[in-house]
Amino acid sequence: MGGKSTYMRQTALIVLLALTGSYVPARSVIIGPIDRIFTRIGSSDDLAGGRSTFMVEMMETATILHNATKESLVLMDEIGRGTSTFDGLSLAWATAVFIAEKLNAFTLFATHYFELTNLSDTHENIANVHLDATEHQNGIVFLHAVKQGPANQSYGLQVAQLAGIPGSVIDSAREKLASLEQESVHSKQKPIQPVQNELFISVQHPAIDLLRQLKPDELTAREALQILYELRQKI
Repeated sequence: MGGKSTYMRQTALIVLLALTGSYVPARSVIIGPIDRIFTRIGSSDDLAGGRSTFMVEMMETATILHNATKESLVLMDEIGRGTSTFDGLSLAWATAVFIAEKLNAFTLFATHYFELTNLSDTHENIANVHLDATEHQNGIVFLHAVKQGPANQSYGLQVAQLAGIPGSVIDSAREKLASLEQESVHSKQKPIQPVQNELFISVQHPAIDLLRQLKPDELTAREALQILYELRQKI
């Protein structure tokens, strides 16, 4: 509801109008050569073809990645939302990086994955923008203004409230959200301790039993060689 999909669609329409020689809704416009316009917007499945929403999404994405050039206009909205969070985030990240590094196409890439906003730190040809919104009297007002930088929060609960979700469900969701955010903070702060696994833990084998009984410092070279032959036979 912030307007990002509308913003993306109007970009495609303006480019199309300009390339046909038409007037466009702007004081001035400079558009270089555009060979094709690719879009991956909206979600729908293909029941007759036996393809899920995610499959359709991936097929459209594959078409873009195989055919777009540096002179193409690419519009991608919410890549990866049709599967699990980690799979979706990974695919969205890899797709964005491929477009930035390999295709270098003119691209608008909308996403709810905040992690992707970090790509602007590692890629000079990536920039973040967001559509502004503000909270007002426990609700939300969409300002439909494009601002520089990534969004600082999501307004999913407020939109759910506008849609008429019962207040008790919203309150429960807000409590769960606070709990998840707290867990995320703790997991980031808690250092990961290295774990040294025991090499032969719970392994039962005659060769392992023989190794456990050895005292390497007391073996001669000949005895060590003989034991090596015995281990080979046991294995």
